[in-house]
Amino acid sequence: MVLPLPTLKVERLYRQISNLLITCIKNGQFGAGELLPSERELARQLGVSRSSIREALIALEITGWVEIRTGNGVYVSDPLPAIATSPVDDEFSLKSFIHARQIYEAMMAELAAHNATDDQRAELLEITHDLTRLHVNDEKFLHEDKRFHLLISEMSGNEVLRDMMEYLWNKRKTLRFVRLESHYADTNFPLAMNQDHTDITNAIVARDAPQARACMERHLQHVYDHLFGSEEQ
Repeated sequence: MVLPLPTLKVERLYRQISNLLITCIKNGQFGAGELLPSERELARQLGVSRSSIREALIALEITGWVEIRTGNGVYVSDPLPAIATSPVDDEFSLKSFIHARQIYEAMMAELAAHNATDDQRAELLEITHDLTRLHVNDEKFLHEDKRFHLLISEMSGNEVLRDMMEYLWNKRKTLRFVRLESHYADTNFPLAMNQDHTDITNAIVARDAPQARACMERHLQHVYDHLFGSEEQ
């Protein structure tokens, strides 16, 4: 006899944390309007990284369970959501997304240093110059940033790799990533990123493939550290 058993699926860590915190709120362990323990304290108690806690809190904010007050902590919503919704189970975690970009774009930068045309190198220098004139993390900066990364993928000489880069870039438009960036990408973000852009460009223009790869890996690590914090447990 075959039993109609449900399909089991592995739940992402950030969602496990989110659901645990929802349970604590429902049970009154954290009351409406109350300040939650710090990211560091929650990470210590649960035995996870602070970045996993941060991603869980972003998911809870989107569904109305908490309010993130940048620089002032995270508070349980008051009132609580009228409908007890759980965080949406998106197709990927934000941490995994940035790490995937790091691996993929490091390869793109290496290929770009080998395969870019002189015209493409000149265009990359122009975009990098335009980026250095932008100091606010706004739509104008994001537009030029996208041009920068997509051009490097075009320099690979493979149109499929370029399309894959656009697919990855568009994943930045998810609500969770937008909220994460709005809370934690501070005013210094473009300045730090533009130094990385300059280093990447210089390596590609010099046809130094190992250095181009290393600079791109470092750039995406800086993005990760900036949005999640560099301290892991």
